[in-house]
Amino acid sequence: MSLNAKIPDGPLAEKWNKHKFNLKLVNPANKRKYDVIVVGTGLAGGAAAASLAELGYNVKAFCFQDSPRRAHSIAAQGGINAAKNYQNDGDSVYRLFYDTIKGGDYRAREANVYRLAEVSVNIIDQCVAQGVPFAREYGGLLDNRSFGGAQVSRTFYARGQTGQQLLLGAYSALNRQIHHGKVKMYTRTEMLDVVVVDGKAQGIITRSLTTGEIETHTGHAVLLCTGGYGNVFYLSTNAAGSNVTAAWRAHKRGAFFANPCYTQIHPTCIPVTGDHQSKLTLMSESLRNDGRVWAPKTVETAEKLRKGQLKASDIKEEDRDYFLERKYPSFGNLVPRDVASRNAKEMVDENRGVGASGIAVFLDFADAIKRLGKDAVSAKYGNLFDMYYQITDEDPYTQPMRIYPAVHYTMGGLWVDYNLSTNVPGLYALGECNFSDHGANRLGASALMQGLADGYFVIPYTLGDYLATIGPKPVDANHPAFAKTKQDVIDHVNKLLALRGTKTVNEYHRELGHIMWEYCGMARTAEGLTKAKGLIQALRADFWKNAIVLGENEEVNASLERAGRVADFLELGELMVDDALMRSESCGGHFRLESQTPEGEALRDDEHFAFVAAWEYKGDNQPEVLNKEDLNFEYVHLTQRNYK
Repeated sequence: MSLNAKIPDGPLAEKWNKHKFNLKLVNPANKRKYDVIVVGTGLAGGAAAASLAELGYNVKAFCFQDSPRRAHSIAAQGGINAAKNYQNDGDSVYRLFYDTIKGGDYRAREANVYRLAEVSVNIIDQCVAQGVPFAREYGGLLDNRSFGGAQVSRTFYARGQTGQQLLLGAYSALNRQIHHGKVKMYTRTEMLDVVVVDGKAQGIITRSLTTGEIETHTGHAVLLCTGGYGNVFYLSTNAAGSNVTAAWRAHKRGAFFANPCYTQIHPTCIPVTGDHQSKLTLMSESLRNDGRVWAPKTVETAEKLRKGQLKASDIKEEDRDYFLERKYPSFGNLVPRDVASRNAKEMVDENRGVGASGIAVFLDFADAIKRLGKDAVSAKYGNLFDMYYQITDEDPYTQPMRIYPAVHYTMGGLWVDYNLSTNVPGLYALGECNFSDHGANRLGASALMQGLADGYFVIPYTLGDYLATIGPKPVDANHPAFAKTKQDVIDHVNKLLALRGTKTVNEYHRELGHIMWEYCGMARTAEGLTKAKGLIQALRADFWKNAIVLGENEEVNASLERAGRVADFLELGELMVDDALMRSESCGGHFRLESQTPEGEALRDDEHFAFVAAWEYKGDNQPEVLNKEDLNFEYVHLTQRNYK
């Protein structure tokens, strides 16, 4: 199928303004005749629901948590990017655009990324007006700090709680509309399918997580704002409940899934301690502003550290390898996440890892405390230091943190055009749920930026264009497609409840995670990916024979919830492997060992792989069809990434 990204004509800096003018408008008096469904109430969903309701649309918002404020956006720590140039250090909209394209290893659309950089400045003003307590500097302006992949300070922050504070801002705007009756909020409700009528998305099927009731909801459009799929790896920094089900069920109804192999491994996470863990904990990338990453220079020293014969403070300066500063003098510890992660893995692979497991490197604040004082460091990072202490029982003020890469964010997602529309008319994807802005690697502090840009500043324009086209005629809830889709959901739930084997769903999820991390994680090979495909197929077949799902539908049933999500992960995992196997180049978070420079950096193949891979579902156990959207670079010259 030919993919039309609907990128506007004209100069890059004029595309969005020109496009907004050319979009069709909905008369204010007509907006109240339209119903819009928003699935997910994190930053993208909460912002979209509040903005659309403020415009006058009737919004139905859904989340599986008990409150919108529990969305996983709350877990973001370090900051949100915006090209304000308050530091007068050379930042600009174009530089943010360039850094994002380069950071994504030239695998994102220029037009989408430039728009993101352009509206970033408005996001900050919006959030300040909502009362978000950003840090401020002496003159009263909002403070900034640096993040990976940039040589300017453009990251606005609220200590180490930026995601929480931004979500509270969106939540307050959403609550205002709930109070006014323009948003009807459905909590503890999970979307299980999309209803497609005559080729257009016109509703969803949901299940109440408290009563098990399966319901039909109609809408003139459906917005999916359900986050990423990092939990396919079982252990990730995502909340344990984060899942791919909404996006995956939409994919099985015709929406293309783009670039699923692009997953981000975050370099600064608390290392795994054992099989008892259900998730991992992120240590904000902001810590790399003042923390120095190092490993022992020799295997012998590392072994003594692992055995407890030496402490980190015993290691002399000349015996420490500040490997990021050594290899990348221009960016130092603030190289992009994929680069930092691979280098940390390299230290461990060389047997220079630290901690009892040997699967960690140090993040050391001794120099910063000596230079700035403990109080200044605490003012910047105090809650993060406290969180690390509570989890590890180690004081980062007196000894280095131990960190290691972990799955964090997914750049892949549902394919969308410039309007954030999937290839299914009426079905939109916002925030991490879509693929559009980050290419093969997301720069730190850009997730919050994209979620709020999509929700506050893009979808209110682009959705109106679609609604004006279809008109305000009420959706026919009696159309056979609604009953058919609802029955499909009931049949799937019953199929899961009929599983009475001997292995728990959690065991299958953990095993899938091991396969994905081993063969489709930080480094991939054709041989390993081929093996992974067979292992996942066998695991999925075994799941439908030997898994056990207890309880009934008409009750709170965590076993059933997890079973549905893991079944979707088992299918997604195979597609991720197929995508990684097809893309025989290295780029950003997708690192094929067969494709690297002599220095061990990612080696792209622009001649053959400068495209978006959009996969088309063709039926259960059938190979998916690859559709390609070619990426054209008019304003950025394709070069080998260099952070040295």
